[in-house]
This record gives sequence, structure tokens and C-alpha cells, in this order.
Amino acid sequence: MTSLKIGDNAPQFEAQDQEGNTIKLADYAGKKLVLFFYPKASTPGCTNEACDLRDNYQSFLAKGYDVLGVSADSAKRQQNFINKYELPFPLLADENKAVIEAFNVWGPKKFMGKEYDGIHRTTFVIDDKGIIEDIILKVKTKAHAAQILG
Repeated sequence: MTSLKIGDNAPQFEAQDQEGNTIKLADYAGKKLVLFFYPKASTPGCTNEACDLRDNYQSFLAKGYDVLGVSADSAKRQQNFINKYELPFPLLADENKAVIEAFNVWGPKKFMGKEYDGIHRTTFVIDDKGIIEDIILKVKTKAHAAQILG
């Protein structure tokens, strides 16, 4: 779905997290970032994915990665998701889809025979210089950390 490629500069972004803090790509300069886009907080696949990343969070930190989730959910819904599943990383409430569109992960989807526009579950691994080093398009929600950490 995305037109971005490995080796591209990650799009600069700025959005509010679940607590209303402004988070931007520049905040992660000098660090590696796992930026995962998911369709909707507290739905089964998204919960599996977020909990797998949570359960492996220390492994990410040990390898120098920060983790940041993005969906078009409201800040309140993101905060509820974090509280319910004790997620240790921030979630962007990208209600105006600025970050989602910058990474080109919004588009036509099919579910149960119905077509609609939505977020394509995609993860970008961004290096310490802001370069995309990996893009995971076929996310395994229950084993996503293993896909990233390889």
C-alpha cells in the first residue's frame, strides 16, 4: 500500500499522543523507532499486536528501539487502550490522519465482502538518522515483535 521504500527518509510528523503531548519524529533523533499503524484501538487484531509489542518491549529497548503506535482513534480511546492493556509506549491520536497520510497507509480495504477506506496495518522501522530500514506490510499480529526483531 505505502509508496515509501526502505532507504527513504521517514516523513517528518507531528501529532498528539493519548495525553495531549505533541510528539514528532525529531523527538527520536539519534534513536531507532518502531512506528506501527493499526486500524482501531481495542479490536482483536490490534489488541494482539499491541500486547505482543508490550510483552517484548524490554527487548526493543535493549536493542535501542523506541515504540510508537498510530491510529485515527481519539486521545480518550487511545488512553483507554493503554490503561486496559498496560501498554508501555505512547499512541498517537491521529484523528486528522496527517501522520497516516504522510506514511501513505490510508486507502481502500475489504472486510467480509465490504469495501471501505481505512488504515492498512503497517509497521515502519526507522533508524537513528530517520531513514526507513524496514517496512512490514504483512503484520503477524500475534508474533509481530519477532517479525521486527528477527
